[in-house]
Amino acid sequence: MNATQEKLKVQLRTAIVAAFGADFAGVDPILVSASNPKFGDYQANVALSLSKKLGKQPRAIAGAIVEKLDVSEICEPPEIAGPGFINLKLKTAYLEAQLNEIQADPRLGVPAAKTLKREIVDFSSPNIAKEMHVGHLRSTIIGDSIARILEFQGHDVLRLNHIGDWGTQFGMLIAYLREVYPDALTTANALDIGDLVSFYRKAKLRFDADEAFQETARQEVVRLQAGAEDTLHAWKLLCEQSRHEFQIIYELLDIKLTERGESFYNPLLPQVVEDLEKSGLLVENQGAKCVFLEGFTNREGEPLPLIVQKSDGGYNYATTDLASLRYRIQQDQAKRIIYVTDAGQGNHFAQVFQVARKAGWIPDDVELVHVPFGLVLGEDGKKFKTRSGDTVRLRDLLDEAIARAHADLKTRLQEEERQETKEFINEVARVVGISAVKYADLSQNRTSNYIFSYDKMLDFKGNTAPYMLYAYARIQGISRKGDINFKELGNNAVLLQHETELALAKYLLQLDEVISSVEQDLLPNRLCEYLYELSKKFNQFYDRNQGVQVLEAEEPQRTSRLVLCDLTARTLKLGLELLGIQVLERM
Repeated sequence: MNATQEKLKVQLRTAIVAAFGADFAGVDPILVSASNPKFGDYQANVALSLSKKLGKQPRAIAGAIVEKLDVSEICEPPEIAGPGFINLKLKTAYLEAQLNEIQADPRLGVPAAKTLKREIVDFSSPNIAKEMHVGHLRSTIIGDSIARILEFQGHDVLRLNHIGDWGTQFGMLIAYLREVYPDALTTANALDIGDLVSFYRKAKLRFDADEAFQETARQEVVRLQAGAEDTLHAWKLLCEQSRHEFQIIYELLDIKLTERGESFYNPLLPQVVEDLEKSGLLVENQGAKCVFLEGFTNREGEPLPLIVQKSDGGYNYATTDLASLRYRIQQDQAKRIIYVTDAGQGNHFAQVFQVARKAGWIPDDVELVHVPFGLVLGEDGKKFKTRSGDTVRLRDLLDEAIARAHADLKTRLQEEERQETKEFINEVARVVGISAVKYADLSQNRTSNYIFSYDKMLDFKGNTAPYMLYAYARIQGISRKGDINFKELGNNAVLLQHETELALAKYLLQLDEVISSVEQDLLPNRLCEYLYELSKKFNQFYDRNQGVQVLEAEEPQRTSRLVLCDLTARTLKLGLELLGIQVLERM
């Protein structure tokens, strides 16, 4: 209820000025949602903060504010509690009017952002010649959800996939394949991705142990950088092979990205070094060109440099990230750039951002944000791996979730003696399996590690995707049972007469607050928490009315309850879509 909060803040500010004079015009009323429903819906704590300045007791200050406060259209008469809290309870008629108003709004009363920006979300970012693994899960899912929310708010969002498609590893792999499998360098799809990964590992072992092979690999890098036709062709084939495999996973997860890999920025790297040199920031250290940073030291306490050009003349990730940062500001015209990576890269981005600021490349109106996330752990509390100790392939993880959802559904159908088509079973299993994985990740505070458990994420009880999907499907079941077309219910129909209806109504009207907070703080788990609480409040409302009492209630209660059901379903659908989760009409 952002609009409601804003209205109340305006009235509180007006009352503060009326009570204590124009000098207090800029005072924050400190209006927050009430922690306990018995105290109302909102609580203004401004009286406590003004006590010292005014030299009065907070309760006396609260009384003076309330005397001048006009919120009669929105709230019941304000009450003063404790040391001086001003408690505000929304009027039932106001809530009814708000719900009636949002019925016809496809955005459910959520306004677009006041200031629209060009925003870039950098996420997923796998490496060519390597399979996507569980480590890519969080970046891909969190990044997609953030992009969806920003797009919904009206921002111009560029979703970038900064893939690892350049550098020494390609010289190493091409040199090795020339010896053992040359067809892979001339023929499309000569290898599948598993074989390509296996060859990459063997090439790495050879590179680490054989100096002569190291030199051969470096020469291939030189040829690649120089644009040698055969090496460039081989590189393109390897990239395309990996890209095809990535796309299978992106389609399964319903992820849309614009690929712009490290190779895109390669021509810009010399200029980065040249400009840093001109700005006086570069220092030569053991043959390498570096920028020394404030606040970063090594284990010996010595200043830690960021290397932008190695002693052999090559570049590294930092150089590429600096080049991409400049390009995104100067060419893409981004005003907020969001990097979704694991928390372990926090220092790297802090260093890159500091260098860019020192060089004067970051305008005052551009915001740089690193969105860190924790690890995915196994049920033993250790890094999630296969039984053999290998990193879990993302494709295997998703397939397993779908297979388990399929088995659960078959068991449930048998217990309920239901007959469904093979197509229905496969579709529900796919949606539930993928949704369970996404929601289990997004419902955690992204800064924390979390334990990956198929059993927990597929459970129909608790804060899970199946619980949410079932709440939505339950409402569609009411529609089917009563042959109701929710779109034809009409406006001005909501009448809130029971505490479960009031609780549900108030929660429905908080969607705008939640989306606004996620837009700013980039914490999708807040939206998950909201949807979970909304589902619980709907189930409390539904269970009280036993479903049947929704359909068989006397008018006007029948239409009112149907509207509440419809608004709940639409809110769940919108919220889940912003998390990248598809709903099901039947389960």
